[in-house]
Amino acid sequence: MEMWKLFWGLIFTLIIASSIGYGLKWKVGFSTPHNVIDNLNARINAWWIMILIIFFAAFMGFYWVIGLFFIISFMALREFLSLIYIRRGDHFALAACFYVILPLQYYFVATDWFSMFTIFIPVYAFLFLPILSALLGDPTHFLDRSTKVQWAIMISVFCISHIPAVLTLDIEGFESKNLLSMIFLILVVQASDVLQYIWGKLFGKHKIAPTLSPSKTIEGFIGGVISASVLGGLLYWLTPFTPVYAVLISLLICLMGFLGGLVMSAIKRSMGVKDWGNMISGHGGMLDRMDSLCFAAPIFFHIVRYYWA
Repeated sequence: MEMWKLFWGLIFTLIIASSIGYGLKWKVGFSTPHNVIDNLNARINAWWIMILIIFFAAFMGFYWVIGLFFIISFMALREFLSLIYIRRGDHFALAACFYVILPLQYYFVATDWFSMFTIFIPVYAFLFLPILSALLGDPTHFLDRSTKVQWAIMISVFCISHIPAVLTLDIEGFESKNLLSMIFLILVVQASDVLQYIWGKLFGKHKIAPTLSPSKTIEGFIGGVISASVLGGLLYWLTPFTPVYAVLISLLICLMGFLGGLVMSAIKRSMGVKDWGNMISGHGGMLDRMDSLCFAAPIFFHIVRYYWA
């Protein structure tokens, strides 16, 4: 019942947003380019696709959600690795990332093997990936190459896998409703990104990190995080939290999402690119859409597990 209520609520919200975007574009002229309005409409169109895909997987069941995020991690990993300096000495390590580490991590999530899920990549993958590169005997920029591959697997697989891992939490009195908590995480963090963009365009004057993300402003950050935290409080019924805890946890994951976005922007700037890719119209690549969730999801997962599960 709650799932259907959430689904139709989001569809109604998207219809309103699409109508506003259409009206703004009609006002300036459909043949007249307008960066802000065109970007907003592209974001709304992408949201239609993402919401429908997520809810389709959610209605199909647990393993469909696991499969969806497996694909998301695969795409994110491919984007990350396509931008780094790679030599023949890295081929074993890269093959292990795609064909061993990625499927094993999601296997541990699907089977609720918590101890392996939490240490497999930070311990075993981090140790064996440079070993695989060293076996091919290529020392050129070895430390730089190895650490970038490790970061790619950490961000793209380990962090993202914490999103579907929320489904495995055993919360007393909230059985079979973990899917709502996972959607709560996604909605609040992604809403924070959108609201920061809107607040920044309306009132933004002071750049918060001009060399890393020129579009982010202090006004946009404060307005977006506070607005998304209030939204999280209103959506407390999707979680085992009280309204007060929902606001506080929303504030924390929105802050982590913002800081994660800055880190990912710094990584992109160091590689000399603006976007991770161009797969999603209006959003860049998969990692451009997931960057905030990469840092917010592990924090959310462990807070819920240690204090509610």
